[in-house]
Amino acid sequence: MATIHVDEKYCKGCELCVDACPRHIIALDMSRLNAKGYHPAGLKEGSEGLCTACASCAAMCPDCAITVEK
Repeated sequence: MATIHVDEKYCKGCELCVDACPRHIIALDMSRLNAKGYHPAGLKEGSEGLCTACASCAAMCPDCAITVEK
């Protein structure tokens, strides 16, 4: 099983990872803000276990805020 971890102190909510995910399981958390005032990215609720570790999100992130783990 794979998953992603978003370092919220670097995430600026640009949504490039959202667009890059072929499974469409990443979204911005619109219910909260990080310390910089952005909505951080993360896995959509209920999509745990659907990540294939393709790392498209991490490759697309301009701030290197995403780590993919298998």
